[in-house]
Amino acid sequence: MAKRHLFTVVSPVADPAKAPVNTLFELNDMGVSIDRRSLVHPLTLSLLPGKVYGLIGHNGSGKSTLMKVLGRQMEATTGQCLFDGRPLEQWQTRAFARRVALLPQHLPSVEGMLGHELLAMSRYAWQGLLGRQSHNDQDAIEQAITMTNTQTLMHADMASLSGGERQRLWLAMLVAQQTEVMLLDEPTSALDPGHQLEVLALIRRLAEQQRKCIVIIIHDINMAARFCHHLLALKGGKLVAEGTPEQLMQPEILQQIYDVPMEVIKRQGQPPVGILR
Repeated sequence: MAKRHLFTVVSPVADPAKAPVNTLFELNDMGVSIDRRSLVHPLTLSLLPGKVYGLIGHNGSGKSTLMKVLGRQMEATTGQCLFDGRPLEQWQTRAFARRVALLPQHLPSVEGMLGHELLAMSRYAWQGLLGRQSHNDQDAIEQAITMTNTQTLMHADMASLSGGERQRLWLAMLVAQQTEVMLLDEPTSALDPGHQLEVLALIRRLAEQQRKCIVIIIHDINMAARFCHHLLALKGGKLVAEGTPEQLMQPEILQQIYDVPMEVIKRQGQPPVGILR
């Protein structure tokens, strides 16, 4: 018998005055194994638009593997992963790139490329056979530059930038791609605290204002509780808990996830804060 999770995300009661919410990703007993070793044990999960989902847990818990499956960088070995009702393997590459954008943990080398050249690549999936930028492409790029506050980086050599500056440019590239889904593997790992707040606030706004489904791997549990709508906790490749930040930010649950004793401070009108005992 499968182990029950501590919490299950419960969908709100539908408002008949509103259009139904379409599930974007649907995972049915989806698992990943390599050489008989389970990287992600079978799990069932639905991801909806307008939400930021935070993947939390130890290093090696299966978060990046799950992210790679969602981004078609790795295939599930058991079960099924659907996007917009169709198995991932049935999607054409360009059609999928118009709907889903992936920021991997290890970014490809872009030595010798300027910032504006990187952003121009974001519109590849939307361009015609001649690969020329349209006014829509240019508008999307300009909007992304403004939203990510990267105006001063457009003519800089990528190799000359700090890790945090490069990270912000890559995020701008994903914003310019104008997809319904953004998959972000540790997008704040190279950022200072100020830019972490700026980037995570932007991610939250994109989900709420543009109805994007955003899945983010994040190690700072307090940042996750502050900016994510739902948390998905993985441990040893198993989904051990899921729910709202208020549900998961409990001492006994955090200890189960991280194997360290923690306390939780709750303040009225503020997100809960976890601290080590």
